[in-house]
Amino acid sequence: MKYRYSKIAFLVLFLFNSLWTLSQEEEVITKILENYEDYKETSLQDRRFTYSDLQPLIAKWEDHPAVDVRKVGESIEGRDLMLLSMGAGKTDVFLWSQMHGDESTATMAIFDLLNFLTDDSFSEEKKEILSELRLHFLPMLNPDGAEGFERRNALGIDVNRDALRLQSPEGKTLKRVRDSLEADFGFNLHDQSRYYNAEGSYHPATISFLAPAYNYEKDINEVRGNAMKVIVQMNEQLQTSIPGKIAKYNDDFEPRAFGDNIQKWGTSTILVESGGYPDDPEKQVIRKLNFSAILAALFSISDEDYLSADISDYQKIPENDSKLFDLKLTGLNYELLGENYILDLGINRAEVPAKAEKGFYYRSRIADQGDLSTNFGYETLDVSGYTLIPGKVHSEMMTNLEALANLDFQDLLSRGIAYVKVKDLKEDQDFTKYPIQIVGAKYQIPEKLEIGVNPTFFLEKGGELGYAIINGFVIKLDEEDLQIDNALILK
Repeated sequence: MKYRYSKIAFLVLFLFNSLWTLSQEEEVITKILENYEDYKETSLQDRRFTYSDLQPLIAKWEDHPAVDVRKVGESIEGRDLMLLSMGAGKTDVFLWSQMHGDESTATMAIFDLLNFLTDDSFSEEKKEILSELRLHFLPMLNPDGAEGFERRNALGIDVNRDALRLQSPEGKTLKRVRDSLEADFGFNLHDQSRYYNAEGSYHPATISFLAPAYNYEKDINEVRGNAMKVIVQMNEQLQTSIPGKIAKYNDDFEPRAFGDNIQKWGTSTILVESGGYPDDPEKQVIRKLNFSAILAALFSISDEDYLSADISDYQKIPENDSKLFDLKLTGLNYELLGENYILDLGINRAEVPAKAEKGFYYRSRIADQGDLSTNFGYETLDVSGYTLIPGKVHSEMMTNLEALANLDFQDLLSRGIAYVKVKDLKEDQDFTKYPIQIVGAKYQIPEKLEIGVNPTFFLEKGGELGYAIINGFVIKLDEEDLQIDNALILK
């Protein structure tokens, strides 16, 4: 009986200490985040950057006494793959990003973390991380893909499906580094579609986690279990800033994937997927969330707080669903062949690389139509009672784009004109900041509303036009501000 009471007392004390330590860490991270702008790498302000943009940053760390920088491989096109290591601990933590060239959010966060870890502030709080852990960062594993902001490498393959054949130099490097470190923990840092939502919720899955399975049975051994426990604590940290916007990725075993295999090879692997967040196209908010979540994980691993986490809390994280649109219109009247129907429209805006300048523009499409009552939108507009009216073409053809500056767009839109024809359009002209679609002389305007069509039309109620939808953006016609992100130049 005496032993039994002693055991209970020990467990109570252990749980109390664990909760107290966790509370301390949350308080420290909150204070660190209040100073985040001091650590944010200012040379990376948007997510479309290339290998050459990172070189000055890599060079900066080569001269820092606390950071060991070494070349560990080359891409197919000969770009160096660099590993940046710091810390004096025996627990090796390996973080790699941009395995897919167009998934750069965590790369930005890695350089923010490096700035923080080498800064003089919070030195006492960081002491345990840097004394207990040896951190290894491999940013931009796929620099060839990053050149064109593309998912795949120069060979045209998905590096994350090359863990078995290991024919890409990028994949070979990743495996060689993992094996040489015999890393205890690995962070596989990605971006995912902004159209994922947390299952059963209108919230976007801003951050999704996964402790990948290492076999088809999805068994949980100590290695995978530890990854789950770390995720539990990362989730707890993020819930304080983005409650409800966290999900869990599907854990079906993929035998070709690196995350699944690295888990199998003995490294507790945490997949982090950066999704969407309202009004954050350059993912600067999500970048900070990556910084926060990874920092929480490093604190947890360094003092072994994760061991007190309950794996059942990992299972409670909702799964990713795919029921989000950029814009959802509900209750729209639509006339077809003399009959009237009620439709919801789901509209998505694809990012397209601009031809004439760095960056991108939006090309929208109808992603779904019908009863979309179980779907959600970043922006939702109830248009019950409104009828869809196709946009008309301006009667006058403009000679060139410069001539459009003289047009009264408020007047054109109020008359239901959505398109202006321009005679002289150059090949590299693909979008416009004017709130109207620009078309070439031969362009045929779609006659029917259907999936895949660019959403450009008007909404009429009581004989008056209330809204213009131009390239999937909403313009309220009784307001003076007619600005949209962009319309299209359609040849």
